[in-house]
Amino acid sequence: MQTLWNAWKRAGLVQRIAVGLVLGAILGVALPWAQVLALPGDLFVGALKALAPVLVFFLVMSSLAHHREGQRTNMKTVLLLYLLGTFLAALSGVAASFLFPSALVLTGGTLDLSPPAGVGEVLRTLLMNAVSNPVASMAEANFIGVLVWAVILGLALRKAPTAVREVLSGAADALSTAIGWVIRWAPLGILGLVYGAVSSTGLKALGTYLHVMAVLVGTMVFVALVMNPLLVFLCIRKNPYPLVFRCLRSSGVLAFFTRSSAANIPVNLALCEKLGLDRDKYSVSIPLGATINMAGGSVTISVLTLAAANTLGIDVDFPTALLLSLVAAVSACGASGVAGGSLLLIPMACGLFGIPADAAMEVVGIGFILGVVQDSCETALNSSSDVLFTATAEFYSRRKGREAP
Repeated sequence: MQTLWNAWKRAGLVQRIAVGLVLGAILGVALPWAQVLALPGDLFVGALKALAPVLVFFLVMSSLAHHREGQRTNMKTVLLLYLLGTFLAALSGVAASFLFPSALVLTGGTLDLSPPAGVGEVLRTLLMNAVSNPVASMAEANFIGVLVWAVILGLALRKAPTAVREVLSGAADALSTAIGWVIRWAPLGILGLVYGAVSSTGLKALGTYLHVMAVLVGTMVFVALVMNPLLVFLCIRKNPYPLVFRCLRSSGVLAFFTRSSAANIPVNLALCEKLGLDRDKYSVSIPLGATINMAGGSVTISVLTLAAANTLGIDVDFPTALLLSLVAAVSACGASGVAGGSLLLIPMACGLFGIPADAAMEVVGIGFILGVVQDSCETALNSSSDVLFTATAEFYSRRKGREAP
């Protein structure tokens, strides 16, 4: 036992998570009735979700309060990478759907869900969330409201006394330490999450939809391993894969199991610190990425919408497919402001092809079935891309600084 304990202490976090994953799967198969084993997973995600909004609020506010005129930032580059990455992911989903057309089994049933009526409603929801009460925003994990009020208060506190700004820094540091304590329990949390998934859902429901699942996951893997590295290379002009794989290993793996970009924000902040990035920059870009950098969501919207069109025998020409990519990208950026995330935005995209609302809602239902794997892959891609593009923007800024005369 002492040998095993020493080996456990020497193992890194990823190795420990792998152990928790395997044990969770074994226990899920062997003891499906012992649902108490799922409790550590719920507690782990709950703790991360509870601390993440408060941490983001104080980090962003402290960062902006300490910012001084003339201090360089790279937010324009980060935003460009976020938006371009999301659009190219949607375009990849469209291309994959043309190369490997999928068909769904639509029975004509409907679901009791309320999707947004159009892009206007998505934008309205985002704007209303932005002006939500800051305390309520933190309590409800409304990161759009948290970000907006943190930015406003951070700018307002730039001329505050030094002591006030130091208190903000101290609070941010204390919250970061608390988050670190929670992350230490990640292996046990992953064990509970995997146990809950295997014991209650399993993969039986995915049998009939393996093809569309393969297109979804395959496209997300393509974006993670081809499209994103290409964007990184164009910026830093170095081999992008060491950075890509580190982001996937340290951020994507945990996000795959938590299935929550919000819960993964503290993990991404810690990874940025390990990468030696500027805290004043990543403390703003990482929370921002969790709300608008939605490459996985844009893939989901485009692939399932074209699968519905193919099932109903609707021909899709190139201009309409290009428009779908744009709509999917814009919609995905607003997914965090809509209950149900990217899946509930599918009916809006289906409206481009005149697909009936009932059929579109049935596609959403299929999406929830596929969500056992799809949502995990989507979150892993979204979250790991946040760190990847944040690091890329800073490395690009450093490279340009060295090249300047």
